[in-house]
Amino acid sequence: MHIEDAIRTRRTHKAFGPEPVERETLDELFELARWAPNHHGTNPWRFHVLGRAALARLKHAAGPEHAAKLNRAPTLIVVSAALGGESLQDEEDLHAAAIAAYIVLLAAHARGFAGYWRTPAVLRTPEGRAAVGLAPEEHVLGLIHLGPPRQQNAPPERADPSTYVTYLD
Repeated sequence: MHIEDAIRTRRTHKAFGPEPVERETLDELFELARWAPNHHGTNPWRFHVLGRAALARLKHAAGPEHAAKLNRAPTLIVVSAALGGESLQDEEDLHAAAIAAYIVLLAAHARGFAGYWRTPAVLRTPEGRAAVGLAPEEHVLGLIHLGPPRQQNAPPERADPSTYVTYLD
């Protein structure tokens, strides 16, 4: 799949088949993520792949009213950025980690997997952070759901570039 096709055809999916993404494939996705642009080579991205016990802890922390959304996909990955406390570098590191997460989504899509990036509130609580083993310096960017697709989503309407691009002399 060409990169332009991957960008234009990747969609958010909320219905997945039951088969988890194999570890070998996940390792390939994370290897690609390390090529995200990254000022000063800090490599701030962190990926926590949730196993059964970690998922059970996160569901418990989320509570019964929110736990069901954590069952949507067979593979869940918490994405975070390790920050050092210097405001400019931290801002750049957050952006780099977000790009690394998007690389994972695009590369998974190119391999035929569906993806969903969300930011559940439980990951911003002490209980949720502890459930997935986040270090104090890690800032959560979101939770990636991955798995085989069970639906096809039509592309949403997008604004024409002329509405958000300005060429300056």
